[in-house]
Amino acid sequence: MSKEVRQLVPNNVWNKFADLNAVPRPSKKEERVIAFMLDFGKSLGLQTFEDEVGNVIIRKPATLGYENRKMVTLQSHLDMVHQKNNDTTFDFDTEGIAMVIDGDWVKAKGTTLGADNGMGVATIMALLESTDIPHPALEALFTIDEETGMTGAMGLKGGILQGDILLNLDTEEDDEIDIGCAGGVDITAKRTYNEKPVPRGVQAFKITVKGLTGGHSGMDIHKGLGNANKIMNRLLYLSSEQYTVRIATIDGGSLRNAIPRESVATLVVDKSHSQAFQKDIENWSQIIKKEKTLIEPDLEILLEEVKKPRKVMGIGSQEKLLKAIYAAHNGVYSMSLAIVDLVETSNNVARVIVKNGKVKVGCLTRSSVETGREDLANTLRSTFELAGFDVSLSREYPGWNPNPNSVILKVLEAQYEQVFNEKPKVVACHAGLECGILGQNYPEMDMISYGPTIKGAHSPDERVSISSVQKFWKFTLEILKNIPE
Repeated sequence: MSKEVRQLVPNNVWNKFADLNAVPRPSKKEERVIAFMLDFGKSLGLQTFEDEVGNVIIRKPATLGYENRKMVTLQSHLDMVHQKNNDTTFDFDTEGIAMVIDGDWVKAKGTTLGADNGMGVATIMALLESTDIPHPALEALFTIDEETGMTGAMGLKGGILQGDILLNLDTEEDDEIDIGCAGGVDITAKRTYNEKPVPRGVQAFKITVKGLTGGHSGMDIHKGLGNANKIMNRLLYLSSEQYTVRIATIDGGSLRNAIPRESVATLVVDKSHSQAFQKDIENWSQIIKKEKTLIEPDLEILLEEVKKPRKVMGIGSQEKLLKAIYAAHNGVYSMSLAIVDLVETSNNVARVIVKNGKVKVGCLTRSSVETGREDLANTLRSTFELAGFDVSLSREYPGWNPNPNSVILKVLEAQYEQVFNEKPKVVACHAGLECGILGQNYPEMDMISYGPTIKGAHSPDERVSISSVQKFWKFTLEILKNIPE
């Protein structure tokens, strides 16, 4: 269906998006998309180079009459989140994204689409390739590894960028102009446990939690979406309270910045309690599904008999694990007192793995206030350390402090109102944007973020609005025509 996508308007943007989506580009495996972007810039005869961490920079001179305007750095990230439905067969390392059109939306067949942040990348590519669009001097910054640590932005040294203004094209509501974002930190809790032989006279079962919506662990954290890790833990906790169950394995969630959609656990229970256990699992499942029915109508909780495992967790380690995950905060922790309806601090219990004598629990904690992030991180650290875990904090990145007096903000507000006859929403978001990190080495650069409407980012439901891309493109052209001297 990429042929049909290429025929959409604006044609130049959709063609570049289709080109980009033909290139596998998982986070931390961006070698092919880096080479693709270097070849693209060089094919246009533009100054093109790669910095020492893999970011790609391309510069294009101003068009006639715009030579005295401030230089604009256009910035988007090359990597994309890789998520797929359980029943979708797809290899993100070798295959290009299969796109389809559904009314006003472009989406993918059972996988993430890569509109986050591929639409921004494609827009910048279209501007670089253009021959009839008026603009000041442009500097394109394509960063790597935004989705799993923002290491591209962190590794970009001062003195490389030349722009006065940075336009970050990485937000997901076309009527919003973003002037601030949350910072974040990864929290990883690990411990070992003694594996015990499977007791005699037991029946093995597999519990599967699936069908959840998932989504962006920052932008969607306030929606009350189901977290597969927390749902699974609730079932296991109830089971352990009622029966002498022993856990063999747990595999829940995937990426730290995606709300977990699926979890699978294997356990054993005494055969004499097998029927009662199955009945209780069914009852608890119905209760949970009823609680979530308005937000998670497709939630499924499945129980099936399986072959007995060789080993299970020791009972003491199992009890500490289940209580720690039950106590670990998930979701909104606090709301901002400065900006209405903005989530200030949150946590996503993103990954739970129990296997071969080792437990690993991964969380992503976000906050627009540094002390708030520290407070919740300490809460989680305390929870897991009390259960005998070793806890580490890593990949910490700063937030982006709003500047309501920004010159480029005034430009965007004026152009939006003039073109669309309404005022834009000036906001801060709970997602992580690279502006805060880039601002550390480029404190004088005036930064703003905006983008087309994208729904379901970081999940296989990801989709981008066709009409919104048209609006976004029109807005971008007007902004570039009105950059001040």
